[in-house]
Amino acid sequence: MIAAIVLAAGLSRRMGVPKMVLPWKNTTVIGQVVDVLAQAGINEMVVVTGGAHEKVEAALEGLPVKLVFNPRYPEDEMAYSLQAGLLALSEEVEATLVALGDQPQIECTVVQAIMAAYQQSKAALIVPSYKMRRGHPWLIVRSLWPEVQILPSGRTLRDVLNAQAEQINYLQVDTPSILQDLDTPEDYRCSGYNRHV
Repeated sequence: MIAAIVLAAGLSRRMGVPKMVLPWKNTTVIGQVVDVLAQAGINEMVVVTGGAHEKVEAALEGLPVKLVFNPRYPEDEMAYSLQAGLLALSEEVEATLVALGDQPQIECTVVQAIMAAYQQSKAALIVPSYKMRRGHPWLIVRSLWPEVQILPSGRTLRDVLNAQAEQINYLQVDTPSILQDLDTPEDYRCSGYNRHV
């Protein structure tokens, strides 16, 4: 079974407001990410919260997700959030997608392509790539989760990918959406959803 961990614990410093709960289409930024993952066929989802977690959790009320709070969120390290998310997955999960909570541009077809690539290859790591740039969501199998759990302080998820470079199966995609996220008010304005920033 393939699950998904959505990293949504950031402090939104550059945005200036809690970006996960900004309006997006008929939901919120984080709600859109969860909706797309569900549409793609992901049945087990963990959302890791931190900054503005009460608002994020309220925005996700009623959605099919397991909420996990990362108490180390002020350190602003995604690795800590992924570590917390991995611990919350059920034993049946053999691989998980790692998605960004501030990436509402995520496309169902890309998620499904990553899942299909895993089913066909059983590769340890599957990373979408657009014009030679790695993006999200990427997939990591259970056998590599300990590599994330023992990641020393100061190291990043990029370090995990670089250390396992020979095991990465790159999935070439024709959309830049895998690279797009929302960090600044300008990012949000350019996305067309600029009602509150």
